[in-house]
Amino acid sequence: MDIPNSTVARNVIFDFGGVLLRWEPQEIIDAFYAEEDLRSALSLNVFRHPDWIEMDRGSLADAAAVDRFAARMNRPVQEMQALLQLIKESLVPLPETVELVHELAGRGVPLYGLSNMPVSTFTYLRGRYDHWRLFQGIVISGEVKLIKPDPAIFEYICLQHQLEPSATIFVDDHSPNIEAAEKLGFRTILFRDAERCAQDLNTFLRNIPERA
Repeated sequence: MDIPNSTVARNVIFDFGGVLLRWEPQEIIDAFYAEEDLRSALSLNVFRHPDWIEMDRGSLADAAAVDRFAARMNRPVQEMQALLQLIKESLVPLPETVELVHELAGRGVPLYGLSNMPVSTFTYLRGRYDHWRLFQGIVISGEVKLIKPDPAIFEYICLQHQLEPSATIFVDDHSPNIEAAEKLGFRTILFRDAERCAQDLNTFLRNIPERA
């Protein structure tokens, strides 16, 4: 956590996967295949392949990605389609963080979302859960064709929502994203769990009263 000693922060930007939503790729892999060789291949050819980043960036559509996955894995296209569906279904809300988001919204803290995610995934999640209404703005990488930790996506959310980095806290579980935000002047919290995150947020938001 980085705590500048001047302006008190007022806004909070949350990452989604690993912060607001459960994100455990190895559990997905283990649930999808029983065979260890297929699990290793899936990790290499899907989750750790550059195509994954291009899906998040919005430059590779689901259908094309499925075809590429199937070719590299030498598995049926339908099987890779089922994998993408499982990935979407695995992104379930983390109750403690959702509770924290509700508390902050109740205190009048302006909340925003900034996530690396394909458009199709967020469309699925938006239709399934309702806590998105608590956010005043959400930027999804696949929609804007920019991806963290590229500084341009941080500049984009600030421009779109008139945010001043020095008055804004960025919460993420991925160190490179935190480092990129810090260089642009954001307050930052490297997310480990909701309890510690709440403590750090209260340090930053000391001018905003807690809900009675």
